[in-house]
Amino acid sequence: MLNPKITKALSILSGLLLLAAIAITLFTGIAKAGFLWIGFFFICAIAFLGIPKLRGYAYSMMIFGSVAIALYFPQYFIEYKGYKFSASIVPLIQIIMFGMGTSMSIKDFLGVVKMPKGVLIGVLCQFSIMPFIGYTLAKTSGFPPEIAAGMILIGCSPSGMASNVMAFLARANLALSITVTSVTTLLAPFVTPFLMGWLAGEFVAIDVVEMMFSIVKMVIIPIGAGLLFNYFLRGKAKWLDDLMPIISMAAIALILVVIVAAGRDSLLDIGPLLIILVVVHNLFGYVLGYWASRLFRLSEKDCRTIAIEVGMQNGGLASGIAKEMGKIATVGLAPAVFGPFMNVSGSILASYWHKKPIEPEEENS
Repeated sequence: MLNPKITKALSILSGLLLLAAIAITLFTGIAKAGFLWIGFFFICAIAFLGIPKLRGYAYSMMIFGSVAIALYFPQYFIEYKGYKFSASIVPLIQIIMFGMGTSMSIKDFLGVVKMPKGVLIGVLCQFSIMPFIGYTLAKTSGFPPEIAAGMILIGCSPSGMASNVMAFLARANLALSITVTSVTTLLAPFVTPFLMGWLAGEFVAIDVVEMMFSIVKMVIIPIGAGLLFNYFLRGKAKWLDDLMPIISMAAIALILVVIVAAGRDSLLDIGPLLIILVVVHNLFGYVLGYWASRLFRLSEKDCRTIAIEVGMQNGGLASGIAKEMGKIATVGLAPAVFGPFMNVSGSILASYWHKKPIEPEEENS
């Protein structure tokens, strides 16, 4: 934890930067306030690390800072001496998936046996609610076909590790969250291409088989390597256990920077409407995931878990799929916007549920 005096100084500095950024934006335009907005986000993130109640939002602020850098200085994140930074997206996804594999074990899949009803409902909700919300929003958005397809892509993706963190913070069923994430991730090579071919085929050409192999390359192989690493070297590489979450977070930030830089012009053109639709997509995922679980008479703890699992998608994987499709600057835009927002909304929801204890009668309902 940061020294309280340093935390206070950083908080004051971030507040001053925010006021200056708003003032310059109002009087001279947002284009002139770039360094102030970037400084505000990053200094605010560091300050949050020293405030227990706000620490969970530090990563989200860093993500916003990263996105701001890409919007103001995209030229530095597109290409360098002939090397296109978009080529790094798939390797970064593989690193994230390897990290996920190192944190998994066979126990994560025993939940299928111990909690079959919760896992089945969680998986079905994940691969039905979000894809069809995405399709509905894509149809009504009026976006160019490839950007509309990105709305469907983020909906067809599995949940990610961020949902596990939020389930833990919300005092939900962490074991169920980890199991649903694990199962949906391993099903993704088969289910996601099928759903994309069915729902997004009218927007863009979808090669289902090619997408299947792309997801296997990005998900199954690195997770399998991570599982083997964990099995043979469990307890022998604690440094890696401590380091992988940091590497994964950094990788996600880099992916977002590259995508936002590549699609900056399109994002500035349709940004406000895209943000609104992404917010609707995310929030409806939480609401429908929760009430679908209530409909099937799951406990309050499990309903909260599935709500988080459904509302929070693996934006990194969706970005990797968009890159493999060769449409990172268009299909990849919705995942790039969805990722930062879901971390903020997930943190708020987890904080609310953390402060709202589950009554005994709700737990047994």
